[in-house]
Amino acid sequence: MSLSGNVGKRLAPKITQAAPGLTTSFVREALHRAIEGVGPLPGAAAAADKQLAEQHGNVERAIHEVIENHVRYAGAQGFLTNVGGLVTAAVTIPANVTGLTLVQCRMIAGIAHLRGHDLSDPRVRNAVLTTLLGEESVAQLVKKRKIPAPPMALATAPVHDAGLDKIISAEVGADLVARVAGKRLAVTIGRRVPVVGGLVGMGADGYATWKVGRYADREILARPRG
Repeated sequence: MSLSGNVGKRLAPKITQAAPGLTTSFVREALHRAIEGVGPLPGAAAAADKQLAEQHGNVERAIHEVIENHVRYAGAQGFLTNVGGLVTAAVTIPANVTGLTLVQCRMIAGIAHLRGHDLSDPRVRNAVLTTLLGEESVAQLVKKRKIPAPPMALATAPVHDAGLDKIISAEVGADLVARVAGKRLAVTIGRRVPVVGGLVGMGADGYATWKVGRYADREILARPRG
């Protein structure tokens, strides 16, 4: 984990007080808007279907394009800070973190849709949010038994566990709190070292989105038929 990530986790309790908008309701609202669409962004399924058409029905190529497109979105800082009402829904949260959350949720949801999962299914929505945490964090949460299984198993669970909704939302909220702290530390460093500031701005967000996208591609497999 990066220096800013480690410090971010240490500062998380303080940031929670400074950013009360980072709640489970915020997490669910971000997911809802990513799936349904917000501002200039059409919904996840519509965007994914467009890529599928452009790739002549080749699902794997469409998924590749979905990931690449969202990596570009993540690198476009100006775009992320103008995604619409989601920013004003939690004004204390840095706009970059808010926008990045929406973009990454949309990317994961698009991949799930292309693999045959129903985005209206609460089990699939929990899988999308869990994937947002990243492979390493998910493995740790499963090992500690904070969540019962990785995203694919959550998406295809026999029944929906309503109690799991709050647990996953809380874990994602805590992760976003750490991101806020890390961003604030990085901005402070970046002001002193311009090169670092530039890397944090575009390269780091793009890379983080690519990494989450590759995890989603490996983890969220085609829905079993039958």
